[in-house]
Amino acid sequence: MTVTAVIVNYNAGGILRGLVEALAAEQLVAGVVVVDNASVDGSVDFLAASSADTRVRLIRNDRNRGFAAGCNQGAALAHGSHILFINPDCRMRSGALAELLAGVEARPDAAMAGPLILNTDGSEQRGCRRYLPDPRRALARVLGFGGPDTNGRVAGFDLTGTPLPSEPVTVEAISGACMLMKREAFTGVGGWDEGYFLHCEDLDICKRFGLQGLSILFVPEAVVAHVQGVSSRGRSVFVLWHKHRGMWRYFGKFQRAASPLWLTGLVWFGIWSRFIMLLPGAWLASLGARRITGPHAA
Repeated sequence: MTVTAVIVNYNAGGILRGLVEALAAEQLVAGVVVVDNASVDGSVDFLAASSADTRVRLIRNDRNRGFAAGCNQGAALAHGSHILFINPDCRMRSGALAELLAGVEARPDAAMAGPLILNTDGSEQRGCRRYLPDPRRALARVLGFGGPDTNGRVAGFDLTGTPLPSEPVTVEAISGACMLMKREAFTGVGGWDEGYFLHCEDLDICKRFGLQGLSILFVPEAVVAHVQGVSSRGRSVFVLWHKHRGMWRYFGKFQRAASPLWLTGLVWFGIWSRFIMLLPGAWLASLGARRITGPHAA
C-alpha cells in the first residue's frame, strides 16, 4: 500500500512547511503534491527553491481555482493505492495514517476513511463524523435542536457530542479537512465536483461514494489536529458566500428533483436568508482580519 498526499494551499503561511515535511518523513507516503492556488504570502517559496526531495511536487496556479479543482489537479499526479487529501493546517498524530489505511483495508466495501479531528483545545471538531444533510436535518440544525439528546441521538446531521465509538464505524460523511480514499474508487466516482469552489464539496463526494455502494469509515484511533481557518482569514464574506452557494448546489444535485416545489422554495429561502443574516458578522470579521494581517489576506 502506498499513499500520495495532496495538499491544496492558499496563503497558509509557515504552517504548510511543517505538514509537508511531516508527510515526506512518513514511510507510508510515496509522494506529496502541493497545489498552490495563487498564494501571495510566500508559503510555497520553500518548495520552489528546493528540489532535494523528488517525492514532493508543486503545482502553482496563476489564479485561485478553488478547493475541488485543486484536489483534482493533485490527484492527477498521484500514484499508488490511496490518496490522502489533507488541509495545510492539519497535523496527523503518530500512527494516524496507518490507522486510516488499516480501516479501509479491513473492509472490502470501505473506500474512504476519516480521522477524529480535534480543535486546538482538544475538543472534537464539528463535521468529522456526520449524516448527509437533508431538509429535515437542516431545519433541526437551524432551529437549534439538531444536537444530541440524552440517548445520543441527533435530529441534525452533526454527530459531534455523541459518544465516540471504540473502533472504526460506517458514517454517511466525514470532513474534507482530512480524507483518505482508495485511488481506484476516487477515479470511479469521477473525482471532486469542480462546480463547488469552497465548502460542501466534501459532502458531495461522500454522497457519490454512497450512491456507488461504497462505505465511508470514521476511524477514532486516527487523530488529527486542525487549526481551521488559516487560509480563510480576512475572507469571511467570500467564504460565507461560497458555503451557501455550495449548500444550494448540493440540494439541486441530489434532492431537488424529488422535492415538491414548496419544499424547494423553502430550502432556497432558508439558505439565502441565513446567508443574509450572517453577512454583517462576516463583513466585520473580514475587516478585523485585514487590519491584523495586512492587505494580502483578502
